[in-house]
Formats: sequence, C-alpha cells, structure tokens
Amino acid sequence: MIRRIYMIRLKTVDIQKGSEILKAFSDESRIRILNLILINDEMCISDLELILDYTQTKTSRHLSILKSIGLLKYRKVDQWVYYYINETYIDILKQLFRLFGKEPQLYKDLIEYRTLYANNELAIRKQHIRKKIYKVPDL
Repeated sequence: MIRRIYMIRLKTVDIQKGSEILKAFSDESRIRILNLILINDEMCISDLELILDYTQTKTSRHLSILKSIGLLKYRKVDQWVYYYINETYIDILKQLFRLFGKEPQLYKDLIEYRTLYANNELAIRKQHIRKKIYKVPDL
C-alpha cells in the first residue's frame, strides 16, 4: 500500500492568519527560532536553548506561541520533542525571510549551529548519527 502525502501550501492568507504570522515576526527571538527550524527542518528545545543562549522558559514560551498560531508542529522522539514548520506555511515564511537578506544575527545563529553540530553537542546530531545522516546547513 502506497501512502501519499499531500502538502497543502498557501498562496494567500486571510487577514486574521496574516496578522498572527506578522505578530510572530514582531519578536526577534521568534524570528531567530523560526529561521533555525526552517533551515534545519526541525530542532529540539535543548538545541535551540544552546544555540541561542536562551533559558528553557524563554524558549518554551516562544515555541508555545508559534505552536498556538499553527506555524509549528512537533513530534516526540525518546525524551526529546522536535519542532518543525507546518508545511502549510513554509512558502510564506520563506518569502518573509528573504526580506532579511544576509542578516548578521541570523548568520551568527547558523555558525553556532554548525559549530555545535560538528562538535556533536546537539540532540539533533545524535538522532542523525542513528540514521547515518550528516546535515549541516549551507552558509
């Protein structure tokens, strides 16, 4: 039996959802979190805390907001929860991130991710080792 996955991508949004997405982008922390998750496909809270140097409380609060408006979904693996972008909003988020161009802070976050990933300090790296994957984002 072949299981087909249909990805629904929005070309337009209603005013309420547009407002929620733009409110998510009104906070630098949420922008940085979304950028890391978008580029790396998924991230767990402990990795985000380490990369961004945020407390667990701050990171959880922002992830909760992003989840509540539907931008993020999650899956559990062992003791970790991995957050990923809701497929419906990937195109819209990519368009919004194009506005930032080569933003230095977002670039520094990616450098930090690469360093911690290479040093085997991230939970996502441990998951990749089990799956025999080595995935570091291009800069």
